[in-house]
Amino acid sequence: MGSDVTIVGDEQPGVEPLRINVNIPPKLYTVPFVSFVLGTMIGVQRGSRMASMRFLAENVHRPPRTVRGWYFYHKTKNYKVLWGALKEGGRVGSRLGLITLGWMGTEEGLRRAGGLAEEGREVGAALVTAAGFCGVYRVTGMDAGRIMGLGLAGGIAMWALRVLQAAKSEGGDVEGSDEGGDEGV
Repeated sequence: MGSDVTIVGDEQPGVEPLRINVNIPPKLYTVPFVSFVLGTMIGVQRGSRMASMRFLAENVHRPPRTVRGWYFYHKTKNYKVLWGALKEGGRVGSRLGLITLGWMGTEEGLRRAGGLAEEGREVGAALVTAAGFCGVYRVTGMDAGRIMGLGLAGGIAMWALRVLQAAKSEGGDVEGSDEGGDEGV
């Protein structure tokens, strides 16, 4: 009994087996991960503070009167603060990570599209992210215009930084740089 499966390369010397390669740029998963971590840290800070204040406000009318009461009061408060910090940290970290993933995914998609879309990929990603933000949070009117304007400004700033970095790496003289020139020597 023989095998019905033929593996290319086993029987033909010099022929390598076929492989499927998925090329994912590292920034596509590192930047959203870092954003998630930073968002989690911000959310933990905010959530713990809010949970602490909420617990104090809910229990201000009935302070403990014994040592044992104070022990359970602080124990309960610490658990509530920890739970509030974890909830808010997960919420803020997830939101920021998903927004950043949307930005990076849109930018990478525009880069792979090529042509004019590749040249303005930062601006396109910023506008798509701002529009998604307005849609998710149901922002309308003047506020939506401000958010879109802020997204446009951020996209133009990212585009300008990329253009300056490319000009500097090509050895071109960028205005205001002292490198690459012998003027004033």
